[in-house]
Amino acid sequence: MVPAYSPEVQPQKKPAKSSNCVKNTLNSIRSHLSSHPRFWLFIAFLWIQALIISIARTPPPCFPDRTATAAAAVAAVPVPTPLRFTPPHDDAVSASNSKSATNATQPEPPPARFNDDCPSGRVYAYELPSVFNRDLVLQNCTDLDRWNWECGIISNHGYGRAASELRRILPGDLYKSWYHTNQFTLEVIFHHRILKHKCRTLDPEIATAFYIPFYAGLAVGKHLWTNDTAARDRHCKTMLRWVKNQKHWKNFNGSDHFTTVGRITWDFRRLTDPGQKWGSSYLNMAPMQKIARFIVEKFPGDEMDVSVPYPTGFHPKTKENLLQWQNYIRDNNRQTLFTFIDTNQNWADNDLRKLLMDYCKEEPTCRHVDCAVSDCPTNSSVTLNPLLESEFCLQPKMESYTSKSVFECMVAGAVPVFFWKTSAAAYEQYEWFLPGEPESYSVLIDHDDLKNGTSSVKEFLMRYSKEEIRKKREKLIENIPRIIYAKPNGGIKSFKDSFDIALDGVLERIKEEKEWADFL
Repeated sequence: MVPAYSPEVQPQKKPAKSSNCVKNTLNSIRSHLSSHPRFWLFIAFLWIQALIISIARTPPPCFPDRTATAAAAVAAVPVPTPLRFTPPHDDAVSASNSKSATNATQPEPPPARFNDDCPSGRVYAYELPSVFNRDLVLQNCTDLDRWNWECGIISNHGYGRAASELRRILPGDLYKSWYHTNQFTLEVIFHHRILKHKCRTLDPEIATAFYIPFYAGLAVGKHLWTNDTAARDRHCKTMLRWVKNQKHWKNFNGSDHFTTVGRITWDFRRLTDPGQKWGSSYLNMAPMQKIARFIVEKFPGDEMDVSVPYPTGFHPKTKENLLQWQNYIRDNNRQTLFTFIDTNQNWADNDLRKLLMDYCKEEPTCRHVDCAVSDCPTNSSVTLNPLLESEFCLQPKMESYTSKSVFECMVAGAVPVFFWKTSAAAYEQYEWFLPGEPESYSVLIDHDDLKNGTSSVKEFLMRYSKEEIRKKREKLIENIPRIIYAKPNGGIKSFKDSFDIALDGVLERIKEEKEWADFL
C-alpha cells in the first residue's frame, strides 16, 4: 500500500498542505514573539555576538595571536660545511632516504597525525644550518673542566662521559646510570631525544608543532663575559630571520614553534637601556614572543617560558635501572645529619654561604665538601657520596633563584634545606615536575635566625622526627622520574622522564590552541 501522503498518489494536495503548514508556522512564531519578547531579544543579542566573534576570528588573550602577518622574507642563511660533531645524528632522515630508494615503486602511506602513541600529534624538527647548533659545540674538550664551562657537552649526545669512578662506592651496576653531565647541555639532550622520538615526523604537513634546534645557551654563553653585546645577539637574530623565512612559520606566525634554552632566562633578557649590559636580548626579540621555550629557570611573567629541571648526572636506561636506584637511596644508611657542598671560598663575610662554610667545618654533624680544592667536576664520588650518606643538604641562595645542585641533592635522596622563602617558592615554577607544596619535600630555615644567632642548622633539623624525614624523602623518591633525563637504550624505556613530560605538555598546549583557533 502506498502511504497516504505519497506524491505519486496525491500530488494535487501537497501545495495546499504546505501552504497551510507555512501559515500555521508563521502564526505560531508571531504569537510566540508577542508573548515572549525578552526571550527573543536575548537570542538575537547572542546571535550578533557570535557573528562578531566569527568575523574577527581573534583568539582570547591567554593564547598567542595567530592572526599577525609574518615579516617579510629574507634570504636564507647558507649552510656551511658541517664539522665532525656527530651527536645528535639524524638516523630517521637516513632511513627514510634509504627506504625511498628501495621502495620507489611502492610508497608507504603517511603516518596518522594522531594515534595512541601520539595523542597530541607529531613534532617536526627543522634542519637548521649547522652554524646554529653543531658548529657551536666545543670539539676538543670531551670531559668536564672547572675552568671551561663548555667542556663535556660534545660527549655522548650531551649526557657526558661515563662516571666509571662510582663503581667504587655504588653496589652492583648502579654506577652505569651515572655520567659527567654539563649543566648547560639541555639543548643538545633535547635535540638528540627529539630526533629519536616516536612522535617525530619527517612530513611537516602533518606536524602539530615545530622544533627549532638552536643552541642559544652556547651561542650567547661564549660572549657573556665580553663587552661585545652585538656578538651575543648575532646568532639569535640570524636564526630568527632563517626560521621566519620558512613556509610553516608563516602558517601560524610561529606560535606552533618551540625551542630549548640551556641557560637561565636572565642571560637572554638584556634591555635597551644602555646601562643594562648583561646577556643577550634574545627573549625580548619580537618573534620570540610567539615561541614556547623550555628553559632551566624562567621569567615569572612570561607564559612562553616553561621551566624544566637542570640536567643531573643520573641517566638510567630502563625502568629497572630507575627502580634499583630508588630502592637503594630509600634503604641506604645515612649517618650524617646534613651536607654542605661549597664551590667557592671567596664569599663576602656577610654572605650566608661563608657563614655556612665556617659553621660546617666546625660542626660534627655536617659533612663539608670543598670543590675549590677537590676535583668535583670529573670525580662524581666527591659530591655524590656525602649526599647519599646525609639526611639533608644545605642549599643557600646562589647567583640565581635555582641551581643544578638542588636537583642533584634530590636525586641522591637528601632533603634540600632552603634559607629564603623566595628560594623555596622558586621551585614552584617546575609545576610540571615537582609537587606544588615545597614543604612536602624540603625544609625552610630563616636565614636571619642563623645570622643573628637565635637558631642553628643542627638545632633546627634535629626537630624533625625520623618519620617526618622519611615522608619527605619518599616524596623525593616518588618524583625522581620527573626530574631526570633518561638515556634510552636503543630508544626503549618504560617510564616518562622530564623530557617526555615536557614534550607531551607542549604538544598538548599547541594542539589545544590550534583547535581553539579553528573553533573560532
